[in-house]
Amino acid sequence: MSMWHTKTREAVLQELQVDSAAGISSGEAAKRLSTYGPNQIKGKPKPSLWSLFFAQLKDMLIYVLLGAAVVTLIVGEYMDAVIILAVVLLNAIIGVIQEQKAEKAIEALQQMTTPKTLVRRDGDVKEIDSGEIVPGDIVILDAGRFIPADLRLLESANLQIEESALTGESVPSDKNAEDLHQEAQTPIGDQSNMAFMSTLVTYGRGEGVVVGTAMNTEMGKIAKILDEDTHELTPLQKKLEELGKMLGYIAIGICVVIFVIGLIQGRDLFELFLTAISLAVAAIPEGLPAIVAIVLALGVTRMSRVNAIVKKLPAVETLGSVNIICSDKTGTLTQNKMTVVKHFTAEPLGDEAPLEMIKTFVLCSDATYENGQGTGDPTEIALVAYGEQYELLKKSLEAEYKRVSEKPFDSDRKLMSTLNQTREGYRVHTKGAIDQLLRISNSAVLNGEVVPLTEELKQRYLQAAEVMSDDALRVLGAAYKDTDRVLPPEEMEQDLTILGFVGMIDPPRIEVKDSIREAKAAGITPVMITGDHRNTAVAIAKELEIASSLEQSMTGAEIDELSDEAFAQKINNIRVFARVSPEHKVKIVKAFKAKGNIVSMTGDGVNDAPSLKTADIGVAMGITGTDVSKGASDMILTDDNFTTIVQAIREGRNIYANIRKTVTFLLACNFGEIVAILASILFFWPLPLLATQILWINLVTDTLPAIALGVDPGEKDVMKRKPRDPKEGFFAGGAALQAVLGGLLIGALTLVAFYVGLREHGYGLRSDNIPEDVMTYARTMAFVVLAASQLFYSFSKRSATKSIFTIGLFSNLLLVGAVVAGLLLQFLSISIPFLAAAFKVQNLSLADWGLVILLALIPLLLNEVVKILMRAAKTKEA
Repeated sequence: MSMWHTKTREAVLQELQVDSAAGISSGEAAKRLSTYGPNQIKGKPKPSLWSLFFAQLKDMLIYVLLGAAVVTLIVGEYMDAVIILAVVLLNAIIGVIQEQKAEKAIEALQQMTTPKTLVRRDGDVKEIDSGEIVPGDIVILDAGRFIPADLRLLESANLQIEESALTGESVPSDKNAEDLHQEAQTPIGDQSNMAFMSTLVTYGRGEGVVVGTAMNTEMGKIAKILDEDTHELTPLQKKLEELGKMLGYIAIGICVVIFVIGLIQGRDLFELFLTAISLAVAAIPEGLPAIVAIVLALGVTRMSRVNAIVKKLPAVETLGSVNIICSDKTGTLTQNKMTVVKHFTAEPLGDEAPLEMIKTFVLCSDATYENGQGTGDPTEIALVAYGEQYELLKKSLEAEYKRVSEKPFDSDRKLMSTLNQTREGYRVHTKGAIDQLLRISNSAVLNGEVVPLTEELKQRYLQAAEVMSDDALRVLGAAYKDTDRVLPPEEMEQDLTILGFVGMIDPPRIEVKDSIREAKAAGITPVMITGDHRNTAVAIAKELEIASSLEQSMTGAEIDELSDEAFAQKINNIRVFARVSPEHKVKIVKAFKAKGNIVSMTGDGVNDAPSLKTADIGVAMGITGTDVSKGASDMILTDDNFTTIVQAIREGRNIYANIRKTVTFLLACNFGEIVAILASILFFWPLPLLATQILWINLVTDTLPAIALGVDPGEKDVMKRKPRDPKEGFFAGGAALQAVLGGLLIGALTLVAFYVGLREHGYGLRSDNIPEDVMTYARTMAFVVLAASQLFYSFSKRSATKSIFTIGLFSNLLLVGAVVAGLLLQFLSISIPFLAAAFKVQNLSLADWGLVILLALIPLLLNEVVKILMRAAKTKEA
């Protein structure tokens, strides 16, 4: 490693062959990228397919099945053994495919959330993915950005960097590009002319040249340490895992009972063993964890298409419960295109533009604006764009009046100043809040002359500013002072001459109004939070129908006067929080939560991280957001749009509803199988189904519709209901009862079909010595009814209250496809000779096919009747 901190800036630039004013060319960047590789810390290698495959076999159910396969081999039932092993194999393969799918979805999301970096290339400032940075790149730093690689600083203005990630020191370190360190062994924390990967700019700005990327950085050295494992199960998945375990134990318990009863009844031991296994298989919904994982992964992918990137899966469930959306005004509710619409100077200029004032605004800005594209703070972009209207271009002005020093903006002073060279000497340019400017000015420009700032003049400015504020305009003033020497920052903002001010507005987004109506219909209260003045905020809130009167607003100062309890009492009536600092945001979230609300909060600044973490759903901005806010959030909006939050909530509600449908469907099916087999054992009947047949149904017939239910487009009125209570159990609202009734029906009908099959050949359920072929025929009837009734039943699970015709039979084509495919597979397993032999089934007569399908439709039809009664009862109540 070269000792970069001991070299001058010129030497470093020469060694890296780069000109700091232009940066490297795109061609050179591509060349260096192939030499040095992408700027990513390497994680631990991915598990191989084999290890994933074997991980799938570590499951109690699989052990039971493998044991069964061994027993069947010993007894010489080779076909059964092959089927059982095939099922185990299929299950593992499906599992591996799922894991990979989920991995891929998560990887794609990680890519979308990689931090961006401002670099100078080909003479222009561009924003690129941090992974594309190469040694020699000129990186531009400002507050709130993570540093993407190790840099030797070239310029710094009040630059402070928090390096706790590397040094453990939580106080930000002051940086100075001019420093040189003689000692080769200077500790990292003392290298004030360097900036290191993964540390954070907290104040000021600067520029640096990349001297190391990826594993050649200080972070890379540490990162030979490990990648974290982020396999977090969501609360829902945990609940389901417990459920699966419980079912497993119940199944084993039942198996023991069957064995004992069977021995007393004097049944054949091998058959008993197979029965016990078939019950274990029937009781455990094999597909459950895999299917929930798929549904979540698909849901998250679907959300990323509507510009919402969900970083943590539990957020998907929480989204369904959100009932308060706190949203930043700027950029989320509005277009984030500040535009200067009015100006005011003490002398009436007629149509002339106040050129001196515009010059001050443009020179006292860090934003860039070229060819209609701006980077930087929206207010500053508006000012630079305003200059462009009058041919006052930022680039040419800065070339003529070089900036030699500055005092950056901070929210306490509400001012920013720069010191620029002029032909005669130097000029301080200051912009900021008009009341603050009047406080530090002692003169003003009137009719081209500098005159003392009288009380009367002050009032004239303040009144004009108030008129603009009442029109919901944001007011920003400009002042200057000429000097003959380079002033230190603390002397800049004294005795200034005031030039005037401009009024600007950020118009509301057009599509937000509809989303706010939708949110309100869904029982969600939108709340606006802004640093802007109360009048501006309320004006826009009224236009967007968030608030109806000034009484519904509160300022940061008013929040400070209230105790936490008093604030929580008041908060439910407030819709607009104005003049709020990020510290207030945490108070707001806590107060809403104290009243039992589930809160979503948006943020983009470094200082928003605490409130994003405190909220139930922290939402970061993808465009204007700092890397820190993205890190602290649960969800990122790639388009910074309020509408996206509402869409995400709709998706979240749907995903949760879909998982519920899937789970209750699978449980009803499995319960049906248990009912059929348990009844036969208890009443000394022959077994209506064999283990291999149940396995086939669980794996093939159930899984297809379950996945199709998981990606159900959902009900149109999902946003017309109140948010889900996060405390409510998974089976609330009669879901458990529905599953049990559905299961009882399916099980009973399977037994009916079995009985009918026997009757046709003159035997009953209690007959002795039923011939093998009659048993096979009757079992085939049971087999088809069980499978088909489950397939049809999946249709009625699409809505707990609406009929399938209201929802539209074909609005989920995937489900229709799954049911058709399931029926076809069922038909093939009976009519293709080698499959029929394997499953010990045979083809049915046409009349029996009709009967079987009729029986299979009963659960669906009955469920629809129950829904009609439920709806009738509801209308009566209403």
